[in-house]
Amino acid sequence: MGENRTHITGAGLGLRRPMMGSLAEANEPPVDFLEVAPENWMGVGGALGRQFRAFSERYPMVLHGLSLNIGGPAPLDETFLYRLKGFIREHHVPLYSEHLSYCGDEGHLYDLMPIPFTEEAVHYVAARIQQVQDILEQRIAIENVSYYAAPGQEMAEIDFINAVITEADCELLLDVNNIYVNSINHGYNADQFLRALPGERIAYIHVAGHYVEEEDFLIDTHGAPINDPVWQLLETAYQQFGVQPTLLERDFNLPPLDELLDEVTIIRYYQNMWSEHHAAHA
Repeated sequence: MGENRTHITGAGLGLRRPMMGSLAEANEPPVDFLEVAPENWMGVGGALGRQFRAFSERYPMVLHGLSLNIGGPAPLDETFLYRLKGFIREHHVPLYSEHLSYCGDEGHLYDLMPIPFTEEAVHYVAARIQQVQDILEQRIAIENVSYYAAPGQEMAEIDFINAVITEADCELLLDVNNIYVNSINHGYNADQFLRALPGERIAYIHVAGHYVEEEDFLIDTHGAPINDPVWQLLETAYQQFGVQPTLLERDFNLPPLDELLDEVTIIRYYQNMWSEHHAAHA
Protein backbone atom coordinates (compact mmCIF):
# COMPACT_ATOMS: atom_id res chain seq x y z
CA MET A 1 0.00 0.00 0.00
CA GLY A 2 1.35 3.43 -0.89
CA GLU A 3 2.09 5.90 1.87
CA ASN A 4 -0.06 9.00 1.98
CA ARG A 5 2.25 11.06 4.16
CA THR A 6 1.73 14.34 2.46
CA HIS A 7 3.99 17.22 1.71
CA ILE A 8 1.49 19.65 3.16
CA THR A 9 2.87 21.99 5.77
CA GLY A 10 1.82 25.15 7.52
CA ALA A 11 -1.71 26.54 7.70
CA GLY A 12 -4.57 25.71 5.34
CA LEU A 13 -8.15 26.66 4.64
CA GLY A 14 -11.27 24.74 3.66
CA LEU A 15 -12.15 25.88 0.13
CA ARG A 16 -15.74 27.11 -0.26
CA ARG A 17 -17.13 28.40 -3.56
CA PRO A 18 -17.95 31.92 -2.27
CA MET A 19 -14.27 32.53 -1.47
CA MET A 20 -12.86 31.29 -4.78
CA GLY A 21 -12.95 34.70 -6.46
CA SER A 22 -11.01 36.42 -3.67
CA LEU A 23 -8.49 33.58 -3.48
CA ALA A 24 -7.97 33.61 -7.24
CA GLU A 25 -7.19 37.35 -7.16
CA ALA A 26 -4.39 36.97 -4.61
CA ASN A 27 -0.95 37.59 -6.12
CA GLU A 28 0.70 35.20 -3.67
CA PRO A 29 -1.07 32.17 -2.19
CA PRO A 30 -2.32 33.37 1.23
CA VAL A 31 -2.54 29.82 2.63
CA ASP A 32 -0.25 26.81 2.41
CA PHE A 33 -2.85 24.23 1.36
CA LEU A 34 -6.56 23.81 0.69
CA GLU A 35 -9.10 21.17 1.66
CA VAL A 36 -12.19 20.28 -0.36
CA ALA A 37 -15.03 17.78 -0.17
CA PRO A 38 -14.58 15.52 -3.21
CA GLU A 39 -18.34 14.94 -3.46
CA ASN A 40 -18.71 18.64 -4.35
CA TRP A 41 -16.19 18.53 -7.19
CA MET A 42 -16.04 15.11 -8.82
CA GLY A 43 -17.57 15.33 -12.25
CA VAL A 44 -17.81 19.12 -12.25
CA GLY A 45 -16.89 20.47 -15.68
CA GLY A 46 -17.12 23.72 -17.58
CA ALA A 47 -15.86 27.01 -16.21
CA LEU A 48 -16.19 25.88 -12.59
CA GLY A 49 -14.25 22.71 -13.30
CA ARG A 50 -11.47 24.73 -14.95
CA GLN A 51 -11.43 27.09 -11.97
CA PHE A 52 -11.05 24.13 -9.61
CA ARG A 53 -8.18 22.74 -11.66
CA ALA A 54 -6.43 26.12 -11.44
CA PHE A 55 -6.65 25.85 -7.65
CA SER A 56 -5.42 22.25 -7.58
CA GLU A 57 -2.45 23.26 -9.73
CA ARG A 58 -1.62 26.26 -7.52
CA TYR A 59 -2.16 24.79 -4.06
CA PRO A 60 -1.37 21.50 -2.36
CA MET A 61 -4.81 20.00 -1.77
CA VAL A 62 -6.31 17.43 0.59
CA LEU A 63 -9.75 15.81 0.38
CA HIS A 64 -12.18 15.57 3.29
CA GLY A 65 -15.10 13.30 2.49
CA LEU A 66 -18.74 13.66 3.51
CA SER A 67 -20.51 10.52 2.36
CA LEU A 68 -18.29 7.46 2.72
CA ASN A 69 -20.48 6.24 5.61
CA ILE A 70 -17.58 4.35 7.16
CA GLY A 71 -19.58 3.17 10.16
CA GLY A 72 -22.90 2.54 8.42
CA PRO A 73 -24.62 -0.81 7.86
CA ALA A 74 -24.85 -0.55 4.07
CA PRO A 75 -22.02 -1.94 1.92
CA LEU A 76 -19.34 0.55 0.99
CA ASP A 77 -20.01 2.32 -2.29
CA GLU A 78 -17.16 0.90 -4.37
CA THR A 79 -18.29 2.78 -7.47
CA PHE A 80 -17.81 6.02 -5.56
CA LEU A 81 -14.42 4.86 -4.26
CA TYR A 82 -13.09 4.08 -7.75
CA ARG A 83 -14.33 7.47 -9.00
CA LEU A 84 -12.62 9.03 -5.99
CA LYS A 85 -9.41 7.17 -6.79
CA GLY A 86 -9.45 8.65 -10.29
CA PHE A 87 -10.10 12.13 -8.91
CA ILE A 88 -7.19 11.75 -6.47
CA ARG A 89 -4.86 10.73 -9.30
CA GLU A 90 -6.14 13.42 -11.66
CA HIS A 91 -5.42 16.24 -9.22
CA HIS A 92 -2.37 14.67 -7.52
CA VAL A 93 -4.03 14.78 -4.12
CA PRO A 94 -1.85 13.17 -1.44
CA LEU A 95 -4.43 12.64 1.30
CA TYR A 96 -8.08 11.68 1.74
CA SER A 97 -9.82 11.85 5.11
CA GLU A 98 -13.25 10.94 6.41
CA HIS A 99 -15.28 11.04 9.62
CA LEU A 100 -15.33 8.28 12.22
CA SER A 101 -19.12 8.15 12.03
CA TYR A 102 -21.93 7.09 9.74
CA CYS A 103 -24.35 9.11 7.67
CA GLY A 104 -26.98 6.68 6.45
CA ASP A 105 -28.13 3.18 5.64
CA GLU A 106 -29.49 2.76 2.13
CA GLY A 107 -30.18 6.51 2.08
CA HIS A 108 -28.17 9.54 3.12
CA LEU A 109 -29.05 11.28 6.40
CA TYR A 110 -27.11 14.52 5.74
CA ASP A 111 -25.81 14.30 9.29
CA LEU A 112 -22.96 12.53 11.06
CA MET A 113 -24.20 9.92 13.53
CA PRO A 114 -22.10 8.44 16.36
CA ILE A 115 -20.84 4.89 16.00
CA PRO A 116 -21.49 2.82 19.15
CA PHE A 117 -18.30 2.60 21.21
CA THR A 118 -18.08 -1.21 21.27
CA GLU A 119 -15.51 -3.89 20.45
CA GLU A 120 -17.78 -5.19 17.70
CA ALA A 121 -17.90 -1.73 16.13
CA VAL A 122 -14.10 -1.42 16.32
CA HIS A 123 -13.65 -4.58 14.22
CA TYR A 124 -16.44 -3.62 11.79
CA VAL A 125 -15.20 -0.09 11.17
CA ALA A 126 -11.52 -1.08 10.98
CA ALA A 127 -12.31 -3.69 8.33
CA ARG A 128 -14.19 -1.10 6.27
CA ILE A 129 -11.33 1.39 6.55
CA GLN A 130 -8.93 -1.32 5.37
CA GLN A 131 -11.22 -2.01 2.41
CA VAL A 132 -11.14 1.67 1.47
CA GLN A 133 -7.36 1.78 1.81
CA ASP A 134 -6.98 -1.32 -0.36
CA ILE A 135 -9.08 0.23 -3.14
CA LEU A 136 -7.37 3.64 -2.97
CA GLU A 137 -3.94 2.00 -2.50
CA GLN A 138 -3.02 4.45 0.24
CA ARG A 139 -3.72 5.10 3.88
CA ILE A 140 -6.58 7.43 4.73
CA ALA A 141 -7.05 9.64 7.78
CA ILE A 142 -10.04 9.27 10.09
CA GLU A 143 -11.39 12.26 12.02
CA ASN A 144 -12.57 12.21 15.62
CA VAL A 145 -16.10 13.63 15.49
CA SER A 146 -18.42 15.57 17.75
CA TYR A 147 -21.46 13.71 19.04
CA TYR A 148 -24.37 14.45 21.36
CA ALA A 149 -25.35 10.94 22.50
CA ALA A 150 -23.48 7.64 22.83
CA PRO A 151 -25.98 4.82 22.32
CA GLY A 152 -24.82 1.35 23.31
CA GLN A 153 -21.53 2.61 24.76
CA GLU A 154 -19.33 -0.16 26.17
CA MET A 155 -15.94 1.58 26.10
CA ALA A 156 -14.55 5.09 26.42
CA GLU A 157 -14.46 7.28 23.31
CA ILE A 158 -10.66 7.61 23.48
CA ASP A 159 -10.24 3.82 23.67
CA PHE A 160 -12.59 3.35 20.71
CA ILE A 161 -10.71 5.85 18.52
CA ASN A 162 -7.31 4.42 19.39
CA ALA A 163 -8.46 0.84 18.80
CA VAL A 164 -9.90 1.68 15.37
CA ILE A 165 -6.75 3.50 14.25
CA THR A 166 -4.51 0.67 15.42
CA GLU A 167 -6.55 -2.15 13.91
CA ALA A 168 -7.18 -0.34 10.63
CA ASP A 169 -3.58 0.90 10.37
CA CYS A 170 -4.81 4.32 9.26
CA GLU A 171 -3.95 7.92 10.03
CA LEU A 172 -5.70 10.42 12.31
CA LEU A 173 -7.25 13.72 11.32
CA LEU A 174 -7.16 15.44 14.70
CA ASP A 175 -10.03 17.89 15.21
CA VAL A 176 -9.28 19.92 18.34
CA ASN A 177 -12.63 21.74 18.26
CA ASN A 178 -14.47 18.41 18.33
CA ILE A 179 -12.46 17.35 21.38
CA TYR A 180 -13.36 20.58 23.17
CA VAL A 181 -17.05 20.38 22.24
CA ASN A 182 -17.26 16.77 23.40
CA SER A 183 -15.36 17.52 26.61
CA ILE A 184 -17.98 20.10 27.61
CA ASN A 185 -20.98 18.08 26.47
CA HIS A 186 -19.81 14.79 28.00
CA GLY A 187 -17.83 16.06 30.98
CA TYR A 188 -14.27 14.94 30.39
CA ASN A 189 -10.86 16.65 30.45
CA ALA A 190 -9.96 17.82 26.94
CA ASP A 191 -6.20 17.99 27.60
CA GLN A 192 -6.07 14.44 28.95
CA PHE A 193 -8.09 13.16 25.98
CA LEU A 194 -5.81 14.93 23.51
CA ARG A 195 -2.63 13.62 25.10
CA ALA A 196 -3.95 10.04 24.93
CA LEU A 197 -4.23 10.13 21.11
CA PRO A 198 -1.51 8.54 18.94
CA GLY A 199 0.55 11.54 17.86
CA GLU A 200 2.58 9.50 15.38
CA ARG A 201 -0.62 8.89 13.40
CA ILE A 202 -1.60 12.54 12.94
CA ALA A 203 -1.88 13.50 9.27
CA TYR A 204 -3.10 17.03 9.95
CA ILE A 205 -5.27 19.04 12.34
CA HIS A 206 -8.66 20.71 12.04
CA VAL A 207 -9.55 23.82 14.02
CA ALA A 208 -12.97 25.46 13.91
CA GLY A 209 -15.56 27.44 15.83
CA HIS A 210 -18.73 26.31 17.59
CA TYR A 211 -21.97 27.68 19.04
CA VAL A 212 -22.58 27.97 22.78
CA GLU A 213 -26.18 26.87 23.33
CA GLU A 214 -25.74 26.62 27.10
CA GLU A 215 -22.75 26.79 29.42
CA ASP A 216 -22.61 22.98 29.40
CA PHE A 217 -23.92 22.37 25.88
CA LEU A 218 -21.96 23.30 22.75
CA ILE A 219 -22.95 22.71 19.13
CA ASP A 220 -20.27 21.97 16.55
CA THR A 221 -21.27 24.40 13.79
CA HIS A 222 -18.07 25.47 11.99
CA GLY A 223 -19.95 28.75 11.67
CA ALA A 224 -18.19 31.05 14.13
CA PRO A 225 -14.73 32.37 14.95
CA ILE A 226 -12.47 30.12 17.02
CA ASN A 227 -12.58 30.91 20.74
CA ASP A 228 -9.80 30.90 23.33
CA PRO A 229 -10.27 27.37 24.76
CA VAL A 230 -9.93 25.87 21.27
CA TRP A 231 -6.83 27.95 20.53
CA GLN A 232 -5.38 26.76 23.85
CA LEU A 233 -6.10 23.14 22.92
CA LEU A 234 -4.35 23.66 19.58
CA GLU A 235 -1.33 24.92 21.51
CA THR A 236 -1.46 21.81 23.67
CA ALA A 237 -1.47 19.66 20.53
CA TYR A 238 1.66 21.40 19.24
CA GLN A 239 3.29 21.09 22.65
CA GLN A 240 2.49 17.39 22.87
CA PHE A 241 2.96 16.24 19.27
CA GLY A 242 5.04 18.93 17.61
CA VAL A 243 3.78 21.39 15.02
CA GLN A 244 1.42 19.73 12.54
CA PRO A 245 -0.24 21.02 9.34
CA THR A 246 -3.41 22.74 10.52
CA LEU A 247 -6.53 23.69 8.62
CA LEU A 248 -9.17 26.30 9.43
CA GLU A 249 -12.71 25.03 8.81
CA ARG A 250 -15.55 27.47 8.21
CA ASP A 251 -18.68 26.01 6.62
CA PHE A 252 -21.26 28.79 6.85
CA ASN A 253 -21.70 32.37 8.09
CA LEU A 254 -18.70 32.97 5.87
CA PRO A 255 -17.06 36.34 6.58
CA PRO A 256 -14.88 38.17 4.05
CA LEU A 257 -11.76 36.21 3.15
CA ASP A 258 -9.55 38.69 5.03
CA GLU A 259 -11.27 37.76 8.30
CA LEU A 260 -10.64 34.08 7.70
CA LEU A 261 -7.03 34.82 6.85
CA ASP A 262 -6.68 36.64 10.17
CA GLU A 263 -7.44 33.30 11.86
CA VAL A 264 -4.99 31.54 9.54
CA THR A 265 -2.41 34.07 10.72
CA ILE A 266 -3.11 33.07 14.33
CA ILE A 267 -2.52 29.41 13.40
CA ARG A 268 0.82 30.42 11.88
CA TYR A 269 1.70 32.42 15.00
CA TYR A 270 1.25 29.36 17.22
CA GLN A 271 3.06 27.15 14.72
CA ASN A 272 6.06 29.48 14.62
CA MET A 273 6.09 29.87 18.40
CA TRP A 274 6.07 26.12 19.05
CA SER A 275 8.56 25.40 16.24
CA GLU A 276 10.98 27.78 17.92
CA HIS A 277 10.20 26.27 21.32
CA HIS A 278 10.91 22.71 20.15
CA ALA A 279 14.07 23.84 18.34
CA ALA A 280 15.35 25.58 21.47
CA HIS A 281 14.77 22.44 23.56
CA ALA A 282 16.02 19.92 21.02
